Amino acid sequence: MAVQPPAAGRRTVIENAAIATVDAAGTEYPRGHVVLLGDTVESVGDGPAPTGLADVARRIDGEGHLLTPGLVNTHHHFYQWLTRGLAQDDILFDWLVALYPTWARIDADLVHAAALGSAAALLTSGCTTASDHHYVFPRGGGDVLGATVEAVRELGLRFTALRGSMDRGRKDGGLPPDHAVEDTDDILAASEAAVDRWHDPSFGSMLRVALAPCSPFSVSTELMSRTAELARRKGVRLHTHGSETAEEEEFCRQLFGMGPTDYFESTGWLGPDVWMAHCVHMNDSDLAKFAETGTGVAHCPSSNARLGAGIARVPDMLAAGVPVGLGVDGAASNESGQLGTELRNALLINRLHGRPDALTARQVLRLGTMGGATVLGRADEIGSIEPGKLADLALWRIDGLLHSTVADPVAALVLGALPPLTALFVNGRQVVDHDRLTTADETALARTCARAARTLAARRD
Repeated sequence: MAVQPPAAGRRTVIENAAIATVDAAGTEYPRGHVVLLGDTVESVGDGPAPTGLADVARRIDGEGHLLTPGLVNTHHHFYQWLTRGLAQDDILFDWLVALYPTWARIDADLVHAAALGSAAALLTSGCTTASDHHYVFPRGGGDVLGATVEAVRELGLRFTALRGSMDRGRKDGGLPPDHAVEDTDDILAASEAAVDRWHDPSFGSMLRVALAPCSPFSVSTELMSRTAELARRKGVRLHTHGSETAEEEEFCRQLFGMGPTDYFESTGWLGPDVWMAHCVHMNDSDLAKFAETGTGVAHCPSSNARLGAGIARVPDMLAAGVPVGLGVDGAASNESGQLGTELRNALLINRLHGRPDALTARQVLRLGTMGGATVLGRADEIGSIEPGKLADLALWRIDGLLHSTVADPVAALVLGALPPLTALFVNGRQVVDHDRLTTADETALARTCARAARTLAARRD
């Protein structure tokens, strides 16, 4: 079914909920209200909503609930929804070599199905905004980026489409098979066309575009430099993988004579318009350069653990002033595909540094909301519950068996099991109702994804 927009000038009132606004002061209300006016937040505060409100279309009793900003996903690979559960015990490089041949056989129809599955998993775990890094464009595969854009539009997810790329195949010392990479000039032309076709920089935009060469081991230095120039000329952001594994560090030193951060600096890839995925293997000098330039980080704790990549220095990043958000990463290296579960995993994994206070529950909630909004360049629109911001909200039920005895509502969300999601609003539209999508039939969606996965698997054989 189609997502119906909120009626202009009509109000939705949510009352009696615990509210974590995640504003700059960290304001919380143990029993407060939020008033939505169309697609924006009109007011938020303690106690019941103001009396005498006109044009109230709906009132929601938030008793027993925690209301937070919608979660923001800063790194994903939607197409990998069709290749979950493979190469289960490999490090990154071996995992990539095992899966590249299959990914090189995707097409627009398969990507559309995969994007539906990935977006559904995000929405039903409290995510209202996501970025997707798509970098595999098989010859004859059709409009795969357009297929992703259409899928998220159908489900109602706020979206940043990352036009990725690879031009360094095996013959040039890269990891991808040669038939899976594109020509450098073709990539740049397609990247500019994607920006012109889809990027909407306006306030409240549901669709933006960023440029995202895949990684140092799959992309030429020429493409990195020219993409940075193109993105800045077009006014869009830049994204890539960086410092994910020890093997990547060694690759960069052998090929470029320097570590990943210095390499990125040499190609124009540090700055407030840039964010990197993972950033696990970074020294103090690397962190200082990210902090000085405002370069952001997409922290993907579950994927880093799945691939044995290591533990990113997130507490040190935050202390240095590095912008950090959370990411799911590809569903083939984080089979849950959920962003909500990354809150708990980020907190627990970062405490494995040996510091039980390395990250607090509220710091992690901020990573998943305002942190992600900042990394995506949308901190003035999303990431906190404040008047004038977009109505992207998650209403979590915390009075059930698994949460009713957790003393702190934020701890119930971050330290406990992922709570039931009573409602999720994107742009003022309710797209999840009691853990179920309002915009698609989940049973039919599961069948569609399973068929697509079988089709792709057959192409691999």
